[in-house]
Amino acid sequence: MPIKIDGRLPAHKQLEKENVFVMTEERAISQDIRPLRILILNLMPTKIETETQILRLLSNSPIQIEIELLQTVTHKAKNVSQEHMFKFYKCFDDIKDERFDGMIVTGAPVENMDYEDIDYWNELCGIFEWSKTNVYSSFYICWGAQAALYYHYGLKKYLLPKKMFGVFEHRSLDVLHPLMRGLDDTFYVPHSRHTEIKREDVAHIKDLQIISYSSEAGIHLISDMECRNFYSMGHSEYDRDTLAKEYFRDVDKGLNIDVPVNYFPDDDSTKMPMVKWRGTANVIFSNWLNYFVYQRTPYDLSTL
Repeated sequence: MPIKIDGRLPAHKQLEKENVFVMTEERAISQDIRPLRILILNLMPTKIETETQILRLLSNSPIQIEIELLQTVTHKAKNVSQEHMFKFYKCFDDIKDERFDGMIVTGAPVENMDYEDIDYWNELCGIFEWSKTNVYSSFYICWGAQAALYYHYGLKKYLLPKKMFGVFEHRSLDVLHPLMRGLDDTFYVPHSRHTEIKREDVAHIKDLQIISYSSEAGIHLISDMECRNFYSMGHSEYDRDTLAKEYFRDVDKGLNIDVPVNYFPDDDSTKMPMVKWRGTANVIFSNWLNYFVYQRTPYDLSTL
């Protein structure tokens, strides 16, 4: 797909190596169409890696997309240069008067903290509230999904006995839901989290529907009844080695961490992990872009 991003962004060079069609500003202007405007609120410390993962998935569509990267101002990124943040990221004040076809909110490594104790919580709540009128469809990932469910519906997160860590088998609970279209009867998704949202709590919210589930990992995808907001507890965007990096990082710290489930061949961390989730990730993100952003969002965003 023609994804329009700043040519200086590190993801640009990586995606070109992978033969992903990235479009320059000049080429985009020459096409007489309105691109979809997608806002990515990147809360992950690994900014560049996360940018590349998400942009790769958004590229698997024939629709032209224009990306804006958003950061919080109440938390300063420590694992990427401030030059990178200044060049490529905007703050909420920069975009608060704009409207977007879609928004993606990433996870964040703050699961063990109460929401209200997180330094950017109030700012994030402001973005969630703003999105009700300025974003047509939102896709929340992992902690971002838990935080949005807490803000919008008061759903609590619960600490797990041990980290949900690995690649787990899932099933669709609504095979006719357009977000599930094209998925196999069983499919795989990586999870990496210390907390969960309980199925029985979601069942009490009439506006929410669980659309995919894992007997081991629990809830995967939740949709609201208008199909404008989607909440993913897994990390379909992860690269082959993302769980490995997390595992070896924790081992080096001396933490008591299990080998990721169903990830390394024979649970041998010296062996190359097999990717089992890439097709699923591409289907889910393509379905979101097609059915819930492109086909539904108004052509004139001022009427949103």
